[in-house]
Amino acid sequence: QVQLGESGGGSVQAGGSLRLSCGASANTYSSYCLGWFRQAPGTEREVVSSISSNGRSTYYTDSVEGRFTISRDNTKNTLYLQMNSLKPEDTGSYYCAAPVDSDVLSATLFYGGLATSDGYWGQGTQVTVSS
Repeated sequence: QVQLGESGGGSVQAGGSLRLSCGASANTYSSYCLGWFRQAPGTEREVVSSISSNGRSTYYTDSVEGRFTISRDNTKNTLYLQMNSLKPEDTGSYYCAAPVDSDVLSATLFYGGLATSDGYWGQGTQVTVSS
């Protein structure tokens, strides 16, 4: 069982930056790949980025490539998402997640997505970017 909790959301103007954090309570945290997902009002949840258990492999959706950086500190059981050059279309609720099956790879998480019932999810943090 992995419990996740996000923080760091807020309201910024376009071009600004935010850093999201996701703390986890699990001794086996470092065994899991992790992902950041977001959902804007009226849209489906989408994967933003994923990272392997050791942090060496990362994946980004095209719309955030070059602007967002995912990282993790396994000594602190914390996942991060550094978001720079924010755009209004980045607005939404951001969630961190881990697959229930710790054998799932970060590539699978990124390209295959993660059903709600197949993952551990945080409560979400709101990011609002104004133009």
